[in-house]
Amino acid sequence: MSREKALTKRGVLWLGQTCNLRCFFCYFVDKIADKHHPEHPFMDLEKAKRICRALRTVYGNTSVDIQGGEPTIYPQIFELVGYCASIGLKPTLITNAIVLSNISLCEQFLCAGVHDFLVSVHGLGDVYEKVVGLPGGSEKQMRALYNLQTLGIPFRLNCTLTKEVVHELEDIVTLAKETGARVVNFIAFNPFADQQDKNVRNSENVPSYHTIKAKLTSAIDQLEWCGIETNVRYLPLCIAEERHRKNFYNFQQLSYDPREWDFNSWTWTTRLNQRSSTPELDEPIPILLYDIYEYNDIAFGDTARHGTKAHYMREIDVREHLLKLFSADISKDLLYRQNARLRAEKHCKYEYNQTCHTCSLRLICDGFHNDYASIFGTSEACAILGELIDDPTYFIQHQEKIVE
Repeated sequence: MSREKALTKRGVLWLGQTCNLRCFFCYFVDKIADKHHPEHPFMDLEKAKRICRALRTVYGNTSVDIQGGEPTIYPQIFELVGYCASIGLKPTLITNAIVLSNISLCEQFLCAGVHDFLVSVHGLGDVYEKVVGLPGGSEKQMRALYNLQTLGIPFRLNCTLTKEVVHELEDIVTLAKETGARVVNFIAFNPFADQQDKNVRNSENVPSYHTIKAKLTSAIDQLEWCGIETNVRYLPLCIAEERHRKNFYNFQQLSYDPREWDFNSWTWTTRLNQRSSTPELDEPIPILLYDIYEYNDIAFGDTARHGTKAHYMREIDVREHLLKLFSADISKDLLYRQNARLRAEKHCKYEYNQTCHTCSLRLICDGFHNDYASIFGTSEACAILGELIDDPTYFIQHQEKIVE
């Protein structure tokens, strides 16, 4: 365990939006449903290897999250896991773990060189099966977790905070303790990717932060008491009890979690060519600037202006831009922080309540997702008074995290 905070070196690979479940809140719900969507079919193994090779050699990533859809049903998954392990890119699979109910397949993943699994536990029993749309799914997932425990394969848990799941947090804590989960992540139910601007979220499936707070507070206390690392993503910092602010990760904090994604390589892998089944790949690109129009007398112009073609490297020479970055000597921490603001303010459209403008944490907190605000408003905002804080690691530097 360590409190040291450094920029993450973890990349992400989307193999294709083919899945054996139908979670109603899935970020890629449309692509999974549409077999003709260019991102639906799995890419071939050689393309996946080329992407992983770029993550390792161009972006300097040392770990990779492999996901789909559902990566365990990718036909060449063992070969891909083995390849990643062989080039120094520790492979994690983000999975619903249904396939892992077969212990012999777990053994094959272990032999292939899998580093760990990040298992999506979005409820238990009937609640889980309602959420993911698979009768009998919870029993298979429980069997999978015990298989991993039996074989000594490390795993972590992801839990999306839908309204149905909030009431089961205590049982999920018990599950994490009994099965030996190393980490538990609680994730706000936000409308990213396909869910954005679809108006499918409402007060029937999204819990208010007021509803979440008491049960989440208890869950964090219990997990930390047992030495299980606990993280909360995309919730305003004022929702946390003071002792738990170290566990809350908004976009500005994500880059300092070693098991979150590197904004630099993520900028490249999130593009269509790197997510589709076609053979084409884009040239690697640098992290996108945001609001850094000039630095050390070097002008970047529209490259830093969101929404312009230049900002997405379509009208400029990437090599020339990289030379500007090196010449300007912009610190990586500043680049990543500004990119975090781009994702929160422009891509995800977070907003602040008037109260937020008096809060001492306003420079390191994203505020409220505008979709959440349209359902519940932002009156839950509570100003944290005191000296203005301008360091994204101010709280998280006190959290002990597993070092690998």
